[in-house]
Amino acid sequence: MSCPALPDGFDLTDPDLLHHRVPLPEFAALRQAEPVRWIPQAGNVAGFQDEGYWAVTRHADVKYVSTHPEIFSSYLNTAIIRFNEHMARDAIDAQRLILLNMDPPEHTRVRQIVQRVFTPRAIRALEDRLRERADAIARAARARAGSFDFVTEVACELPLQAIAELIGIPQADRTRIFEWSNRMIAYDDPEYAITEEVGAESATELIAYAMNMAADRKQCPADDIVSTLVAAEDEGNLNSDEFGFFVLMLAVAGNETTRNAITHGMHAFLTHPEQWELFKRERPQTTAEEIVRWAAPVNAFQRTATQDTELGGKRIRKGDRVGIFYASANHDPEVFTDPDAFDITRDPNPHLGFGGGGPHFCLGKSLAVLEINLIFGAIAEAMPGLTLAGDPRRLRSAWINGVKELQVRAG
Repeated sequence: MSCPALPDGFDLTDPDLLHHRVPLPEFAALRQAEPVRWIPQAGNVAGFQDEGYWAVTRHADVKYVSTHPEIFSSYLNTAIIRFNEHMARDAIDAQRLILLNMDPPEHTRVRQIVQRVFTPRAIRALEDRLRERADAIARAARARAGSFDFVTEVACELPLQAIAELIGIPQADRTRIFEWSNRMIAYDDPEYAITEEVGAESATELIAYAMNMAADRKQCPADDIVSTLVAAEDEGNLNSDEFGFFVLMLAVAGNETTRNAITHGMHAFLTHPEQWELFKRERPQTTAEEIVRWAAPVNAFQRTATQDTELGGKRIRKGDRVGIFYASANHDPEVFTDPDAFDITRDPNPHLGFGGGGPHFCLGKSLAVLEINLIFGAIAEAMPGLTLAGDPRRLRSAWINGVKELQVRAG
């Protein structure tokens, strides 16, 4: 059945659309009438030399695609659903070295190594330092006169510090990591005047920095995570290239996504003041999960069919790209009661903001939840009267649900 609410030529990955809004009304129409729909793309706009992709919008179908990597590959075309028409195929293929874009069994091997970084013990070891940093961030923001940008003054800092603490990046180098990661994802936004080439150069610089870290630890191992990951390759550790691409993934998956979850969460609180009052009063343990459901910092990833298959009543051919839309899945009324309500007491909350399960479920979920809880606890103590001073300015991006500016006042 065709979906009458979706105009011809409407593309759910169009960065001009996502610059202004997440297409929740269109997602709702698709879930009801055509939950798996072919979205044509003319002129190679996504960089894949094909004619479009299948949009998967129901929670159950997004989970199915995510948990069947033997049918739906991350490796063939990467997990990034849209580059641009200038993206060379060899540049796309080079991204297969990133864990996000691997399939089992290679993905299984690398993930088993890097998940040592995210053990409960490793995360607990960070908690006191991150709490101190969260408190300092909130106190510094409170001291600012007038309005200020919540993104740059609050949301950016803790995720950056968390990743840097996790892998031992010196404090003096942490701003460089932030700048590199920003450039890598901002190529769709003309305000930043960042080309695909600049983004690629930033990725190269970050990888080189991480590889130098790995080389140093191989020569002089220390009692830190980097040494644990790279010091003995022949004992199942990462080589220098693999470590470089792992840090690259952390810079985006760990930094950008948590930053945007925090920003969307603050905006949700300030536009739902009863929820902010509830949080300040009770600090529900369910808060972070609802913020991530609501924010869906990654709007969509993609997979590529390895064989002819069927999904949602549609015949998908081998080689077809399949877009899995987390923002849509997180608003599926078949799964969530009143899905358009922001409710920090929501429980259970089987959202897909950390992925749809399967091999690519977010490695850093526990760290992200910790960061979100810490920063909002610190804001509630230091700036309980925080108010909005302007509408959010969204990032122009085909796949990141990003906010680049949110003006607030400490109150």
